[in-house]
Amino acid sequence: MTDLLLLPGDGIGPEVIAEVRKVAAALCPDLALDERPFGGRSYDLHGEPLTAETLEAAKASKAVLMGAVGGPKWASAPRDKRPEAGLLGLRAGMGVFANLRPALCFQPLADASSLKRELVEGLDFMIVRELTGGIYFGEPRYIEDLPAGGKRAVDTQVYTTAEIERVSRVAFELARGRRNKVTSAEKSNVMDSGLLWREVVTELHRREYPDVILEHILADNAAMQIVKNPKQFDVMLTDNLFGDILSDAAAQLTGSLGMLPSAALGAPGTPGLYEPIHGSAPDIAGQGIANPLAAILSFEMALRWSLGRPELADRLLAAVNRALEQGARTPDLGGKLSTAQMGDAVLAAL
Repeated sequence: MTDLLLLPGDGIGPEVIAEVRKVAAALCPDLALDERPFGGRSYDLHGEPLTAETLEAAKASKAVLMGAVGGPKWASAPRDKRPEAGLLGLRAGMGVFANLRPALCFQPLADASSLKRELVEGLDFMIVRELTGGIYFGEPRYIEDLPAGGKRAVDTQVYTTAEIERVSRVAFELARGRRNKVTSAEKSNVMDSGLLWREVVTELHRREYPDVILEHILADNAAMQIVKNPKQFDVMLTDNLFGDILSDAAAQLTGSLGMLPSAALGAPGTPGLYEPIHGSAPDIAGQGIANPLAAILSFEMALRWSLGRPELADRLLAAVNRALEQGARTPDLGGKLSTAQMGDAVLAAL
């Protein structure tokens, strides 16, 4: 059985996943790895961004680690053949509905944030984003011609009680192991789906998690509070769209998008999907300057959440911090190290 399936994908994906391979070989050489083309690379080879064989391999693994997908090369491909469609299909096919995105500021990078040191020093909160519902999956969705000229586009935001409850349970359970506070972000003031979200979260909290502190916040206010006072948050629970936006805002607090990993989890006993949140970054792809730490930290999350090796995850997290303490920096962090050199710095710290 494959322990970890690697899907390097497009852009800087293969570059950062190569560093994960180096770290995995040093940290846990017994780990069974497999690798498959994915996203635009898979479309070029097979005419599909996600083949049935790759999806089956993902479902049969203990964990999946993705690099990145997409780029201008595939902008003219049919919508259902674009690399991003492969990612959505992978998430849906694996049944991973809870996306964990940590906003963690490493001590050596407190001055690399765009916010003042006192606002981000010691920052550690987790965004739990619903991943397989909402406006990215809702139907109907289409673009139509209007009789009088012009066009109209329609996307549909849809959530059920069951979808909201299952991701909310992940947030509440996670909070119990942290600082015991959940902040649920939605737009219940203007959206019916947001109103249902608030009602379901409130009732689940009353019924099953009264010991956890629950706060509600409107998503636009959440965006403001993330840059005003981010350390007030412990676990932030959001839907798919708002989670996508708010987690990218939170990423900048840590110094760089190249620092933030993510985990997507499903039902107990199913494989998790792990990926850096930085995207394919086609503007720097092939230059060897991408920051591999988000991918390496995604591997750390896989060790912790899916591979049952928390002690190795602790070692890897400490090694990343030590490398940063020793001044290792890629250009996005104001340094000059290449992608491979940053990977080597983590290896040396290990």
